[in-house]
Amino acid sequence: MRCGKPVRCEEQEYCYDCMQVRHRYDRGLSLWLHRKPVSTSIYQFKYHNQRVYGSFYAKEMAVAYGRIVKRWKPDLIMPVPLHKERRRKRGYNQAAVLGRELGRILGIPVDDTSLFRRIHTDPQKALGRQDRKKNLRRAFALKEDFRPVPAVLLVDDIYTTGNTIDAVSEVLKKKGVEKVYFLTISIGQGY
Repeated sequence: MRCGKPVRCEEQEYCYDCMQVRHRYDRGLSLWLHRKPVSTSIYQFKYHNQRVYGSFYAKEMAVAYGRIVKRWKPDLIMPVPLHKERRRKRGYNQAAVLGRELGRILGIPVDDTSLFRRIHTDPQKALGRQDRKKNLRRAFALKEDFRPVPAVLLVDDIYTTGNTIDAVSEVLKKKGVEKVYFLTISIGQGY
């Protein structure tokens, strides 16, 4: 009911992670579990310049969750940003590619400049839960001229523990955004 991870039985409303942690976002969903062939595909999208995959993922998101997103009524789509060093090295932000295409399909404005990563953090995939949280402390910020809107839809590639989405959600809510939702391509298992 919160992050969209699978649960062991139908009666269970929250995954193990959501029962342990108070998330800053309101609700989120992901297309697939993060396992092969999805994980391989995301790796290609993220590290091997397969930007065309972003169009495919956005179309799949729109088909699977377009109605739900319309009910959430986001005023903006905001891709989770990369630090400028990582973006320069990679050549693009895969979340921005995904977010722009999803915004085009759903007719929702995309703001991929107001939110930025001010601290160059270690890659999250190599860290445990507590280290991930510590790694992201004060990592994100909003430009001074950002005007808060009632609802924002964050877009990213992978949701594992929720620390990245939580860190961004906290920044947005402190600035006055009331509701923060997310969509990702894949998600870890919540058992």
